[in-house]
Amino acid sequence: MRIYMRFPNGLHKALTLSYDDGVETDIRLIQIMKKNGLFGTFNLNSGIFATEGTVYPEGQAQRRMPLSGILSTFSDSGMEVAVHGYTHPYLEQMPASLCALEIVRDREHLEELFGGIVRGMAYPYGTYNDTVVNVLRDCGIAYSRTTKTTEKFTVPTDPLRWDPTCHHNNPRLFELADKFVNSKAARAPELFYLWGHSYEFDGKNNWDVIEKFAEAVGNRSDIWYATNIDIIDYINAYRSLRYSMNGKRINNPTAYTIWFEVAGQVHSLAPGETLELTGVDGNV
Repeated sequence: MRIYMRFPNGLHKALTLSYDDGVETDIRLIQIMKKNGLFGTFNLNSGIFATEGTVYPEGQAQRRMPLSGILSTFSDSGMEVAVHGYTHPYLEQMPASLCALEIVRDREHLEELFGGIVRGMAYPYGTYNDTVVNVLRDCGIAYSRTTKTTEKFTVPTDPLRWDPTCHHNNPRLFELADKFVNSKAARAPELFYLWGHSYEFDGKNNWDVIEKFAEAVGNRSDIWYATNIDIIDYINAYRSLRYSMNGKRINNPTAYTIWFEVAGQVHSLAPGETLELTGVDGNV
């Protein structure tokens, strides 16, 4: 029997964004995202916020925000804040103990600033190795984004090695966006994951790229717009469903309402609910 995960409300498509470093241009990016109903994750280096009152040279694109700007930009924004290393180091070049310190200090500081529990991350410079992955797991990190482009819409199989669909400067960005928006896939769920640094839009003077992308994919009723951690938590909940041996009795032990499709019919399963599938052939 073939069972396919569906996102909340039975949708088969989801979209998320991931942007790094906590820079002034994040303010404009968030405005564009909100206008188009998009959500995403901003990965912050809480050990190297700019000094209050910092004045940058004219024309400098990468302008890190001070603490006051970080708080005013991301507090109550609806966006996720996540770990990016306390000082943006090359984690794979550090001993495991110092790697763990970079992760724990950043996570603890972000939790103190924003409340809640910070469990997401993006690798500084996109670099990592197996030791780093194991450290992240021990530090309670639920996922970490790489910089490896897939140009695909697959959900992650290993959340601690989460490869995005593409960077916003990918030459096929709008081809991929059009393919995603017009997809009528009936089986595997699809996820578009865009990443980058918002200061690149200033550096290349191409804010029109993200504006056009957001307009092309945003404010649609057939796409679930979510932060990185929203998506990971939902996928983990789906993978926690319990099945009888023939697969026709399904129990949801999680706190999430889970959606899935069997034989062309979409079902929802509330927290604690058990569903008996009837009239379903085992070969469907």
